[in-house]
Amino acid sequence: MTSHPLIVDAVRSPIGKRGGTLSSVRADELAAQVLDGLVSRQGLDPGAVQDVQMGCVTQIGEQALNVGRMAVLIAGWPETVCAATIDRQCGSSMQACLNAASAIQAGHLELVVAAGVESMSRVPMGSNLGSEGFAGFSSRLLDAWEIVPQGISAEVIAEEWDLSREQLDAYSLESHRRALDAIAAGRFEEEIVPIDVGDGPGVAALGREAAGGPVGGATAVEPRGTLFAVDETPRADTSAEKLAALPPAFKPDGRITAGSSSQIVDGAAAVLIASEQRATELGLEPRGRFASFGLAGVDPYRMLHGNPQACERALARAGLRWDDMSVIEVNEAFASVVLQFARDAGLEERMGDVNPNGGGISLGHPLGATGARITATLLNELERRAARYGIASMCIGQGQAIAAVIERF
Repeated sequence: MTSHPLIVDAVRSPIGKRGGTLSSVRADELAAQVLDGLVSRQGLDPGAVQDVQMGCVTQIGEQALNVGRMAVLIAGWPETVCAATIDRQCGSSMQACLNAASAIQAGHLELVVAAGVESMSRVPMGSNLGSEGFAGFSSRLLDAWEIVPQGISAEVIAEEWDLSREQLDAYSLESHRRALDAIAAGRFEEEIVPIDVGDGPGVAALGREAAGGPVGGATAVEPRGTLFAVDETPRADTSAEKLAALPPAFKPDGRITAGSSSQIVDGAAAVLIASEQRATELGLEPRGRFASFGLAGVDPYRMLHGNPQACERALARAGLRWDDMSVIEVNEAFASVVLQFARDAGLEERMGDVNPNGGGISLGHPLGATGARITATLLNELERRAARYGIASMCIGQGQAIAAVIERF
């Protein structure tokens, strides 16, 4: 007997810039706070959760040894709640959603949390490669494929799709504007779980002063420290002139800069997924469902251009078209990725529906958490628009992409 995988709730931490407010919080403890915030919002006994699927890319240090299980135990959940940690690179927590939804649809499980975490301040990106870095890859791999950093692939896309530096900078500036507008309007408040950051560095803004809105204040929370509740990554002081002045980040004559790349950040997110029967038994009110998923494998040299294919496969499985999608979230790994996606998917006339509240360039890309993060943001935007369908997609290192179609109830 199959069951629709229902989305009961989806939450995330605020996103902290590298070395910023969340750098005082261990990755496993950050994930634990988000897990606890998720079930607390529902008044749910965490012992009812059968499994946690946790996305995380850099599985070393405090993100090692199955950080999903560590987070469950740190959260004080019963030892009966199982957990696994998943690495599909940037698509890790979207894969966690796919795993959870598949288990529920197949009837193996009834209540699962799909989550993700990445502390890029405390566990630096690439630190799990060891001292050899890219040189440590298999010679058989390197004989067959040209393996390059993602920034080079972003440059390749900009060149092959003829995307100018001016177009990339303009998109990046718009991403910041949209994120700042969303913060000022309070559009992220429904999806954010405030995080206790103890007495570490940084002062949390509990209002919207970063976006020029009403000023809140830093509020101490006993007994530990300060609650952090607003993304600190969007830059109110950026401008077209400042972006144009940035040097190329990956090639001396390149078009991609730090300003048109996703920010290195800290964050966590989680989605509560239930079968129809279990949601009814527990009195849970679902907000939507996963209608379908799609995967794509592409050339690992270009690496980042698979979003249109993954989306087309997800749409086909759901029996839907682009015209049915009211909101489209595509991870802003680089500005070139989004512009290539929009062109290939035929969405250039609908850019107002693509990442309407900003994305990885303005909010940041906490690698293992981004799939669950954009799921939460997509669901909230569908509710705000009273729209039925949306799609979320993200490119993945070494040439993959993953997408999910969500139906709002």
